[in-house]
Amino acid sequence: MHKKLFVKMSVFLLLVVSVFGSVSYVNAFADADYVYLGGFPAGFSITQKGAYVAGFTGVATSSGTVYPTENTDLKVGDVILSIDGKEVNGAEDVEKALSGSSDKVEIGFTRGNERSFVEVQPVTDIGGKKRLGLFIRENVHGIGTVSFIKGNVVATLGHPVLTEQEKMLDVKSGVIYGCEITGCVKGERGDPGELRGMIDKSRVIGKDVINTPCGVFGISADGIDFNSLIKIEIGEGKMGDAEILSTVSGSVPKRYKVSIIKADGFLSQTKNYVIKVTDKELIDVTGGIVQGMSGSPIVQDGKLVGVVTHVFINDPTRGFGISIDNMLKYAE
Repeated sequence: MHKKLFVKMSVFLLLVVSVFGSVSYVNAFADADYVYLGGFPAGFSITQKGAYVAGFTGVATSSGTVYPTENTDLKVGDVILSIDGKEVNGAEDVEKALSGSSDKVEIGFTRGNERSFVEVQPVTDIGGKKRLGLFIRENVHGIGTVSFIKGNVVATLGHPVLTEQEKMLDVKSGVIYGCEITGCVKGERGDPGELRGMIDKSRVIGKDVINTPCGVFGISADGIDFNSLIKIEIGEGKMGDAEILSTVSGSVPKRYKVSIIKADGFLSQTKNYVIKVTDKELIDVTGGIVQGMSGSPIVQDGKLVGVVTHVFINDPTRGFGISIDNMLKYAE
C-alpha cells in the first residue's frame, strides 16, 4: 500500500497516500434526505494533470553522464504542463514532446498556484532518445473508506487528495476500486498507524473521479452491491455518543463506539467535529483512528451526521470529522 499523507498542524489526513470535468448525476431514489451508508474500504488510482517532477537524475550519454536540469529553476514538486506549447500529462507525453526537438525546449510548469516557464537543453542518451533527466510520477495510489452513496455518486475520504506541497491535487482521471484490508499498524502517540490492504482492480466502485475540498467523488459502477447497503437519513451532529462505521479487517464494515466531544468547530470545511474513540475493541486493534479510515461515516441517533477525516498526532483516539452537509454540496 502506498501512503499519501500530509501533516496539518497537529493532525494527519487519513488517506493512505479544483473540481474538473463535466459529469451527469442521476438520483437513484427521490428522497433527498436519505443516502446509502458506506464504511467499506476503497482503493484509489489517480492520475494528475501534467507531469509531476518527483526527482532528478543524470543521463548516460556517449560523452558521459549529463544533468540537463542541474542549473535550472525546476524543483521537486513542480508540475510540467507543456513543452514547447505541447500539453503533457505523464512521462510518455514528455518523451513525445522531446522527440522532435533539436535545441532548447521551453517548459511550462506550475509551482503552487504560480505558472512559470524555463528553457532546458535536452540531451541524447546512449539509446538515442532525448532526455531531461527527470523522474516523473505517473499515478497516486492509496486506501481510504467510502462514506456514502447518493444517487449514483460515490463519496469518499471527506478531505481532498493533496500534493506534497499541501496543494489540492489537480486530477486528470481516476478510479475507485474495491479493497480488502489485510492488516493494521497500530497508532501510537506521535506515530499515526495505518491500514494495509489489497486493491481489487477487478471490482470498480467508482469512475470519472473528481477531487474536491470535501472529498473524492466518483460515479458508481458495477462493483457496488446496493442490496447489501443500508439506506440512512441525514442528520446534524451534536455532542454525545455516536458510532463510526469502518473496516479494519476484510471488506465488511463494523460499528465502533465514539463520542462527539466538540460539534461547533468550523476550523475548516473538513474539521467540523472533534471525536474520541471509546470502543475498546477498536482501540485494542488500531489504537484509535489510523490512516486508511478517512471517510468512515459518523452515525448518531440513527442518522448520518459526518465523516472521519483526520487523526490527532499526539492522541490517536481523537480526530476531526467533516459534517455531512459539507460533503453533500459536492454530491448534487
